[in-house]
Amino acid sequence: MERSPLEDVLKTFVTMGGRVIDSSPMYGRAEQVAGDLLARLKLTGSVFVATKVWTSGKEAGIKQMRESMARLRVARCDLMQVHNLLDVDLHLDTLADWKQRGLIRHTGITHYTASGAEAVAKVIERRPVDFVQINYSVTERDAEKRLLPLCRERGVAVLANRPFAGGDVIRSLTRRPLPPWAAEIDCTSWAQLLLKFVIGHPAITCAIPASSKAAHVRDNMAAGIGTLPGEAMRQRIVETVRAA
Repeated sequence: MERSPLEDVLKTFVTMGGRVIDSSPMYGRAEQVAGDLLARLKLTGSVFVATKVWTSGKEAGIKQMRESMARLRVARCDLMQVHNLLDVDLHLDTLADWKQRGLIRHTGITHYTASGAEAVAKVIERRPVDFVQINYSVTERDAEKRLLPLCRERGVAVLANRPFAGGDVIRSLTRRPLPPWAAEIDCTSWAQLLLKFVIGHPAITCAIPASSKAAHVRDNMAAGIGTLPGEAMRQRIVETVRAA
C-alpha cells in the first residue's frame, strides 16, 4: 500500500488525540511502516507503541522481539504482548526480565478469538500482567462473563480488538438510519455508537479499530468525545444491533 495515505491517517489520528499504536510481526510490513512513519513525522516516543511476540522458544522469542523493536525504531517498547498465549509462560518470564531491565514498560497477553477470553482469564489468575488484548464488540461479548470483571479486580488494562467485529456488523448497519436516540450520547454515526458501546464498559482501557482512511479515523476518534453510555444505554445498543 502507498504510504502517503497512511501518513495522513497517522497525522489525523495523533492530531485528534490518538496515542496507541498496536502492531505485530504477523501483520505483514506493519511494524516497518509504522516505525518509518513515526520517525518521519517525529512522533517516535510521543505515542504508546505496542507489539507482540508469536513464536515458540525463548531464543526465538527474544530474536523476534528485538527485530520488532528495530522495525518500530524504539529502544524501549511501551507494551510487549504474548500473542494468542503461544508459549505464554516462557515468554512472560522473558517479559518480566525485560521489564525489570527497562527494555519494555508493560507486559501483556492476547487472544484473537472471542472464545479465548476464558483461557486469558486463567492466565491472569496465575501470572501478573499489565495488559490483555481480546475481541470485544456488541456481537462478541464472551469477555463480559469473567475476564472483564477479573481485569477490573486485578487492575489489568484491556485493549479491545475487533470493536466492529471485523467490519461485518458495521457493514450491515450502515444501510440503516442511525436511531435518533444516538444523539443522547453524542453519536453521529454507527461507528461511533459501536465504539462507545465498547469503551463505555468500565473495564475497557482502549479500543483499537483498524483503519487505512483518514475519514474513518476522524469518525472513529469522535467516539472519544462527549457522553459515554451507561449500562442501560449499552443494552439498548445491543438490542438495536440484534434486531437489525
